[in-house]
Amino acid sequence: MNSKQASTKKKSPREGEELPPNRFINRELSWLEFNERVLDQAADTSLPLLERAKFLAITSSNLDEFMMVRVGSLQMQYQRNAMVRDASGLTVGEQLLSVSHRCEALTCRQYSIFSEAMEPLLADFDIHRIDLQNCSDRCLDTAERRFQSDVLAVLSPQAISEERPFPLLQGLGVHLCIRLKAQNQTGDDAEANPWDFAVIPLGRTVPRCVPMPSERGHSYVLLEYLITHYIDEFFPGREVVECVAFRITRNADIELQEDAAADLMIGMEEVLESRRQSRVIRLEYSHDASDATLGFLSEKMQLRSQDLYPIAGPLDLTYLFKLHGLEGFDSLRDEAWPAQSVSSIDPSEKMFTAISSGDVLLLHPYESFDPVVRLIEEATVDPDVLAIKQVLYRTSRNSPIVAALKRAAKHGKYVSVIVELKARFDEARNIEWAREMEQAGVQVIYGIRGLKTHAKVCIIVRREPQGIVRYMHFGTGNYNEVTATIYGDVSLLTCNEELGSDATAFFNAVTGASQPQQLRHLDSAPTTLRKRIVDLINAETQRCIEGQKAEICVKINALVDTEVIDALYRASQAGVNILLNVRGVCCLRPGVPGLSETIRVVSIVDRFLEHARIVHFRHGGDSELFISSADWMPRNLDRRIELMVPVDDPSCRKKLMSTLLVYFQDNSNSWEMQPDGSYCRNKPGDQPVRTQKLLYERACRTMEQIRQSRRTTFETHEPQDHK
Repeated sequence: MNSKQASTKKKSPREGEELPPNRFINRELSWLEFNERVLDQAADTSLPLLERAKFLAITSSNLDEFMMVRVGSLQMQYQRNAMVRDASGLTVGEQLLSVSHRCEALTCRQYSIFSEAMEPLLADFDIHRIDLQNCSDRCLDTAERRFQSDVLAVLSPQAISEERPFPLLQGLGVHLCIRLKAQNQTGDDAEANPWDFAVIPLGRTVPRCVPMPSERGHSYVLLEYLITHYIDEFFPGREVVECVAFRITRNADIELQEDAAADLMIGMEEVLESRRQSRVIRLEYSHDASDATLGFLSEKMQLRSQDLYPIAGPLDLTYLFKLHGLEGFDSLRDEAWPAQSVSSIDPSEKMFTAISSGDVLLLHPYESFDPVVRLIEEATVDPDVLAIKQVLYRTSRNSPIVAALKRAAKHGKYVSVIVELKARFDEARNIEWAREMEQAGVQVIYGIRGLKTHAKVCIIVRREPQGIVRYMHFGTGNYNEVTATIYGDVSLLTCNEELGSDATAFFNAVTGASQPQQLRHLDSAPTTLRKRIVDLINAETQRCIEGQKAEICVKINALVDTEVIDALYRASQAGVNILLNVRGVCCLRPGVPGLSETIRVVSIVDRFLEHARIVHFRHGGDSELFISSADWMPRNLDRRIELMVPVDDPSCRKKLMSTLLVYFQDNSNSWEMQPDGSYCRNKPGDQPVRTQKLLYERACRTMEQIRQSRRTTFETHEPQDHK
């Protein structure tokens, strides 16, 4: 804690005292501040070039989802009641206007970084985006061949007229709008309608980045520019006046009306179809489009001026993800940080043996996710395993965990899996997994009506000489071995009997749609989690009022819930030292005199996505330490099934607590939140501390010490017992 916090006079909040009405930051504007911090990584010249390109792609992807979900939601609220105010006091209309201005500024900055800095530097390192108007004959020959063979034969234009309505276009796809001189019109008709229009949906069949010949490095042309160059060939005998690239974003904030859905899976498929046809909420288009073409597109999609985004460069910068993965350019990427093995897990022993020896805490991606996968795969074939119970929220495309669960069912294990079909943007994949597992004999439950099952838990029930033992995995991240290499998360492997009893009661309550039982050690949303968090905060407040030392230290992804925020404000007024590491949205104002002077909020944006939720309360010296699947948001605390899990094993507690504290020492990739909701980047000074690098180096040192120990330990071959 800093000296300012330590010296703050402790005081008791007056009973019933009103907190100031302007104490909350708008959620949407706070999220845009987060994406601005990500964009700053793209502008950071100290980073390798392709890493900067990756961050630019991330900001583009982030903004797409923000528009689909958050702006889509605001627009629907606007239709229902435009004057409703959020916690920050803004009406829906005011939010939409503010968001539009911020998104426009963010987009302009994205393309400024792309065109003025990134693309020239990429060319300096022999990664060229080819301009077909100014390229070699060799490139033109290749471009024409690929257009004729891969494009003209595959794609088709769609003429638009009174008889032919505007086509149903894919959201987030790049398309072309072609303006042609009208034909077969004379007199007044020709003056009134001088143009015909057509659209070419580019689809996903033809790759967007088309490779071009290059003497060295990598050259490519984007598909829309290739087609534009040869656009006349789609319209023989017609005069093409203009060809404009455009991209639409549809509202994706469409939820299943579960009360009206007789079959959840069919209902979710209907949601996916509804999303495909939902209202267009953003139009991105080439900035040099004519008024005639822009007016045509705006009219057909019923868009307002604030929905229009002129783009001075290629649409959809997520294609930069492909450039980041180019072979032969390792020097332009971060040094590889391969995940380390865990010292407490002997690769020659079964996972059950390792966990029986003591709880295991894994810090991903610094430590490998393999032990989690290995535990489930070993359970699949272990003759003593009777049952596997697991929640799946998001999985990888070729998930080894899903494959293991199917094998386990075929081997006669009792396998129960909660597959959350309502996991946004993963619905189609989860529907596919659910059907495959059902066919393999897995008992599949589609979650709870009106709630999303977001908890991360796996329970393996094993028969052992001393009786039934439950081996468990609790986590802060999904069962996805791919994202476990790029997301910062925590896993706890344990066979603690009390946690096992709670976990079983929790799982059975969910699968049986029964009344949730009172859990002794776990806390779950939506039943007890918010109350537990607020009670723990209030307990620190009371201790501080009584003159005891009081501290709260939390790492989460988002802080939105007003009840929790108000409890933190009152704790700060009493003098409790509060450290909050909030990656993204934070609606609390830190450092406000008389309100939040003892609260410090920091955010870290680095090579890995910070995703872990870790919660610590000093609790009079008998500290309470938890990991959780839940952020402190109304959706997590009210509308999702979540878990908060205590970490009690001494070695695990020590490891987790030291990890949590280092997040507040970062001065290289951390940002300090200001009372107005803006952020200032911390300066490294003479002793730079980069949290993610420090955690990785710790994992490497620990593993190296184990390797050295194994090299100096002699193991004898024991005679076999032949009795």
